[in-house]
Amino acid sequence: MPLASKSPSKSPSQSPGRRERNKQDKLDRITAAASELFAERGVDEVTTQEIADKADIGAGTLFLYAKSKGELLLLVQNSTYADALQQGTSAAESITDTLDAVMAIVRPVVKCNRKQVDNGRTYLREIVFGDPAEPHHRDALDLTMQTEEAIATVLRRDGRTSPQDAAARAHIVSAIMFISMAATINAAKPVDDVVQEIRDQVQVLLPE
Repeated sequence: MPLASKSPSKSPSQSPGRRERNKQDKLDRITAAASELFAERGVDEVTTQEIADKADIGAGTLFLYAKSKGELLLLVQNSTYADALQQGTSAAESITDTLDAVMAIVRPVVKCNRKQVDNGRTYLREIVFGDPAEPHHRDALDLTMQTEEAIATVLRRDGRTSPQDAAARAHIVSAIMFISMAATINAAKPVDDVVQEIRDQVQVLLPE
């Protein structure tokens, strides 16, 4: 009786672990390259080929990770947005005043969005008008939902605001943030001025 043939063993280069590490390494290089170039010159002045060259990958490989320059910007900005939201949410936990707690969440988000104002405004435009089927766009939308949930949690602390009202008000706060950060008239304003504009409007929403 002939011996059953053995399946060829997978070489280390074929192992899922190595493949995943290689993918993550390329993603990290792409993110770092795009982040540096966008910060230096602005998203509109950077080409995808320049990003691919700086990341030391082919242009075709680049598009496996992000299908457009807008998606690349989402990839870069999502990371800083997530860090800012975590910072703001943590700060809000120890603040008893409702308005101050809400603004503790808002301020880091505004600050990170305006590190490079044109990039920040383009990022907001991509969130609103981009393709929700693309993964980095979905991640951006998820971050806006997390922001609203964090704000709604603060608004429910008083025991008088129902979950439905808190969610509705948090959605309005999110809209105020978007408009204030994206508005052309605010493009030259410092972070403190934009935050104050948002604060003045949010204060009107809160129950007496």
